[in-house]
This record gives sequence, structure tokens and C-alpha cells, in this order.
Amino acid sequence: MTADIRTRIHEIVAEQAMIDVADVTDASVPADLGVDSMGLVEAIFAIEEAFDIHVPFNANAPDARNFDYSTVGSIVAAVERLVAEQRG
Repeated sequence: MTADIRTRIHEIVAEQAMIDVADVTDASVPADLGVDSMGLVEAIFAIEEAFDIHVPFNANAPDARNFDYSTVGSIVAAVERLVAEQRG
């Protein structure tokens, strides 16, 4: 499932950035890919829908207690955690 989560998140970020998914890595910073704050919000909504989860998200305060979106890899890790918690 982890590979599926990573792949889907890379696809969502690429779609928001309007770039090829091959250009997205775990080390990528969304803003460096061209994802602005509105695009990030839209990506979070798409992630919630794709994985049927609720993402605790505050665009003004990224941290571990919230939802770390500093890199694509941190988004993947946070979604993996949320999916695992949901499954119990």
C-alpha cells in the first residue's frame, strides 16, 4: 500500500503543479514545483478524497502536530500515518 500511496500523492502534486509526474520526487518542495497555497489546499482535498481520510491542515502552521507538507515525502509519510490510524 505504501507504494500506492506514494504514487498517488506524486500524481496529485504533479496535477496541481501541471508538470509531469516523473518530475516529482519525495524531496520535492511543493512551492518549488509551482504549487501555490491554493494549489496546496486543492491537493490536500484531493488527497482526502483519494484516501478517504481527514487531513488536519493549517496552511499557516506546518508542523508535526498538524500536517507536514514541507516536502512531498513528508506528505507521503503523514498520509501513510493517517491511513494506518484509520485502519486501526
